[in-house]
Amino acid sequence: MSTRLTADLASGALAEALADIAEDAARVILPYWRSGVVAETKADDSPVTQADREAEALILERLAALYPEVQAVAEEAVAANGAPKTLGEWFWLIDPLDGTRGFVEGRESYTVNIALIHHDAPVAGVVSAPATGITWRSGAPGKGAFRRRFGETWTAIKVRERPAAPIALMSHSLTDEDAGRLGARYGCAEWQGMDSSLKFCLIAEGRFDAYPRTGPTSEWDTAAGQAVLEAAGGRVLAEGGELLRYGKPGHANGGFVALGG
Repeated sequence: MSTRLTADLASGALAEALADIAEDAARVILPYWRSGVVAETKADDSPVTQADREAEALILERLAALYPEVQAVAEEAVAANGAPKTLGEWFWLIDPLDGTRGFVEGRESYTVNIALIHHDAPVAGVVSAPATGITWRSGAPGKGAFRRRFGETWTAIKVRERPAAPIALMSHSLTDEDAGRLGARYGCAEWQGMDSSLKFCLIAEGRFDAYPRTGPTSEWDTAAGQAVLEAAGGRVLAEGGELLRYGKPGHANGGFVALGG
């Protein structure tokens, strides 16, 4: 692997570059939001729009220009052509528009996600929210996590200590009964429904405490958010209690829980 990649990772320059790319992808997406954009249905029954495709093309082009030696695993490319047969020691996981259903319905909580994986762990990640103009990123290893409004100065963020009455975030796909039961499993009597990887970021900045998930997700849905949350002092645990890892068959996640302090 190039010395540029490892040097940029160590200095934090890589995450800064990813943030710029994610914000440019957000600018590609925004004109489609609340414009009557129509979604197509992919083979896995998930939706895709022209905004997804254009944002992914921009991200892939920019990453290839900066770090051409790093393999990319991107949601729409995988849907069209299948996943790579083998993975290298380093690879990108890219979801150009997480929360497409909510995006089509005009909701705000959709995101751009880019993560760098080394072996099986996310070592850098960026999540950008086009509708609100906010980006979250990991820092240099061991240097925390940050957020900013597009193009502005970064502010450090961290998870909060677990409060007496912790609050969970849940997928909108859950019924109220299922969400309440799942929240109670992690000591959360209160919960709020939300789309996309924003859930990881809101825990990372200390506004919520847990995000349990039982339903299926793909690795590109979680990798960038996990990188941000872990940099902010949180954890994302698989069903067996180990850290959620990447490069699994089919890039499919089982159940997990994202936790703050």
